[in-house]
Order: sequence, then C-alpha cells, then structure tokens
Amino acid sequence: MKKAVIFDLDGTLTDSLMSIKVSADKAMEKFGFGPYTEEQYKYFVGDGAPVLIERCLEAGGDKEHSFFEEAYAEYQKIFEKYCMYQVVPYEGIKELLAELKARGIKTAVLSNKPDCRTQDVIKAVFGEKDFDIVQGQTAEFARKPSPEGLQMILKRFGLTPEDILYLGDTGTDMQTGKSAGAFTIGALWGFRKKEELLENHADAVIENPLQLLAYL
Repeated sequence: MKKAVIFDLDGTLTDSLMSIKVSADKAMEKFGFGPYTEEQYKYFVGDGAPVLIERCLEAGGDKEHSFFEEAYAEYQKIFEKYCMYQVVPYEGIKELLAELKARGIKTAVLSNKPDCRTQDVIKAVFGEKDFDIVQGQTAEFARKPSPEGLQMILKRFGLTPEDILYLGDTGTDMQTGKSAGAFTIGALWGFRKKEELLENHADAVIENPLQLLAYL
C-alpha cells in the first residue's frame, strides 16, 4: 500500500497552458517574436520558466538568448498578473484527491513553476486543504528532472521512494520520478504524448486520474 502521491502541476493537476501562452506571448511581443501556437507551448513548458523563455527566444530566431535577461524579467512581471488565466483542474482530479484523502494517503505537489506562482495556483484552484505539501521551484534545490525536490518532500513526509507514486505528464517528470526511485506514472491527459512518457521509462500510463487508484 502506497502512503503518498506526489503530483506535477501544469499538465497534470491543472490545464494551465493558456496562462503560460498569454504571458509568454506578451513578453515576446516586446522583442518582435511570436505569438506561438498552443501546440508549440506544450513543448516549450515543463522545464521551468527560464527554459520556457529560452525556447520562446529560440523559436523567434534568438539562438544565443541575447534577450534572455530582459525577456525573463518581462515574463515574470506579466505572469504574476496572468498566472490564473483560464486555469482549471482536469476532469477527475478533484475526485481523485477526495478519494486519496478518504484513504489516508498523503499528497504533495512538486512543480518547476516558481514557488510563489505554484502556491497561488494551488490556493486558487484547490484551496488550502487538498495537499499536505506544495512545493514550486526555489533556489534551494535543482529543478526537475533532478530528484532533489522529490527527495526533499520524501524527507518531510518521513517516507521512502517505495512508499509513493509520482504522477506527471512529461518526459522530465518521468526522469524525475525514476531517478528518485519512485513508481512513476504518466498522465495522458497532459501536454505530451504517450511515446515520450514510455521512452522516459514510465512504469505505467493512465488515461484519466481515477485510474491511479489501481496502483496504490
């Protein structure tokens, strides 16, 4: 019996693609780049805001990231305003969280989104009671796919990797969970395709959130 489930945020708990697209497009407009398509953003996201901006710049032709510092600062300012733009939980997520709570399973969020914005989104969408730990990216640990954030959550829970399930929607998430030694599940309702999840050694893939219960 697993004792905890650790969730990625964007593309796993919430459909937040438009909040990122609107913010990044507005930031890129200043430099004459974009706008980019939703499909492009599905592959720009997942590795943290700095990498998102680097990928946006590269798509616009700035291969050397010469505008990075200014563009990243602009994105951060804009995203503070738009971080909740059209953000909604995926169908079945709230039901899954309720069932986990009923079974006494601990829950946590680990996101490459900056911690302040991660906290904002979770509080706005889910309130303050659905998760035992909410952790976005800070300078305290390397961003995913490093296992450091996941290991920190395990330490706070007093659990081992064998005690948890890790759920995410990208190859980066699969690498994170596997490198920490956790049973790692790919979410097919997110931003990436099944092939990417399997290529990055997902232990299982599921088509809707409630299917996770079979792996507890």
